[in-house]
Amino acid sequence: MAILQALHELGGPAGAARLLQHISTDGAPLQPRTIRHYLLQLDREGLTRFINRRRGRELTPRGRDELAHANIIERVGFVAAKIDALGYRMTYRSGAGAGTIITNIAFIKESFLARALEYMKPIFTSHLCMGSKLAVVRAGRQLGGLAVPPGMVALGTVCSMTVNGILLAERIPVTSRFGGLLEMRDGKPVRFLELLEYRGTTIDPLEFFINAKMTTVRDCARTGSGIIGASFREIPTVALEEVQNIVRQMERQGLASILAIGRPNQPLLHIPVAEGRTGMIVVGGMNPFAALHEAGAQVQIQSLAGLEDFSSFLPFYVVRDRFPA
Repeated sequence: MAILQALHELGGPAGAARLLQHISTDGAPLQPRTIRHYLLQLDREGLTRFINRRRGRELTPRGRDELAHANIIERVGFVAAKIDALGYRMTYRSGAGAGTIITNIAFIKESFLARALEYMKPIFTSHLCMGSKLAVVRAGRQLGGLAVPPGMVALGTVCSMTVNGILLAERIPVTSRFGGLLEMRDGKPVRFLELLEYRGTTIDPLEFFINAKMTTVRDCARTGSGIIGASFREIPTVALEEVQNIVRQMERQGLASILAIGRPNQPLLHIPVAEGRTGMIVVGGMNPFAALHEAGAQVQIQSLAGLEDFSSFLPFYVVRDRFPA
């Protein structure tokens, strides 16, 4: 399963050496001959396909299906664990405004890029996403550790879980409780309509809701009212003042993302918090991709895709000027 997952994350064919390097970053102690042994077994079971000695192997449709459905019980809580791991591995520091951050990725056809930017523009200008920055990477390169296939372009948005990593670097732990659909009215959050607990799911909640076409992000950008992706988190009340200072610093660096911070020990939008905690609502970094889905575009999205250097992200208006319609 680790090999199948590595092939999926690499986004294309890979040989034993590259797979070993990728799997080893997650702490799995394997040897090259062990990888080759398992690859032969995966070939026999029809889960991988040998291309050639230079390129290695790729996932088959059966392999993708197996990866999506195997070990379902063991994968409960996988999203929460991935959030913690990526937040810990982040190197971004708000004081320096540099380092690696967590990115979401959408793959689109290269010919669709200019139109996609037009669809996403209202979401950025209405501040309905995590900050004001976007990354665009063409075929043959990587974004967040994923290879961009031929004829495609990868769009990267700043994942809202970057907030967790930034606060963790300042010794402030964040508890990510729910991802959900947030109703906005006249530009203000009103209530959560749907919630999924991060520690009880095998898929990122916002990715699920977007693929299910349950958002109305474009309407919200146009009228101020609609349904967007957002998440509910808790921070230690003792760190509340410091968190507010960090949030202001993030806003100056193009990473505005906090929709609301509650009162200590009090419910926020009717969601209770634990004693000594304060609720916080963070806008979804996937909302620009939700706009593409709502427009009927063909797009493949992946939340929490990996880490990417902050310098890869540019202000949206700069990216748009580089790829005019």
